[in-house]
Amino acid sequence: MKATGYEPLNTLKPVAEGIWLIDAPHVKFYGLPFSTRCTVVRLASGGLWVHSPTVLSEALKAELAALGPVEHLIAPNWIHYVSVKDWQAAYPDAVAWAAPGVVKRAASRNVDIMFDHDLGAEAEGPWAGQIDQLIVSGSKLHSEAVFFHRASSTLILTDLIENFEAKNMPFWLRPLLWLGGVLAPNGSMPRDIRASFGAHKDVLRGHIETMLGWAPERVIVAHGAWFFSGGTEALKRAFAWLLKR
Repeated sequence: MKATGYEPLNTLKPVAEGIWLIDAPHVKFYGLPFSTRCTVVRLASGGLWVHSPTVLSEALKAELAALGPVEHLIAPNWIHYVSVKDWQAAYPDAVAWAAPGVVKRAASRNVDIMFDHDLGAEAEGPWAGQIDQLIVSGSKLHSEAVFFHRASSTLILTDLIENFEAKNMPFWLRPLLWLGGVLAPNGSMPRDIRASFGAHKDVLRGHIETMLGWAPERVIVAHGAWFFSGGTEALKRAFAWLLKR
């Protein structure tokens, strides 16, 4: 297993009261090595809400069992869904939720996976009042479910911001990451996703303004360095290209 720079992997790491993250091994996307990350929230019910499930090991299962039962599995966009199937096998009573585009993508890749519910534009009943929610729309390429954990003031994103650290990436890949706008400390929305909003950037701007209204202290992203503090300022910086009129 190649180092990602975020070791130890496949273990719970506390973020704040009632929220943890799990750094996972590299995944390949179009042949490129991406570190990736899962987020776990303990709901008022005592059950666990798992965002963008990653590799599930026996040791991780034991850690999760000490926190509570796994109740909800979240596939937040069309890229982050594959490991949900393994978690469903381990936790057959968990409810699986899919963001727009996930089911279509899975079918196109012949991935045999079933979801119980689609994610909507507002928080679902089991976590309403605890985790706010919206669906980022307006792009022909990319739709993403975004969440805000109120108690810890944590914004949970997936690919809307990517923030790869040069020290953790192959030398030859660093210029490509810079060109793509996703090289830390200036990580942002990948340029191909930006371009996919076309004439609908006002829609995206409205979504970002909603997130800014939540005033997050932290921002967790799936790829690269996340923001333990100064989350609102990090969000403003990452979307400065969009917010300026």
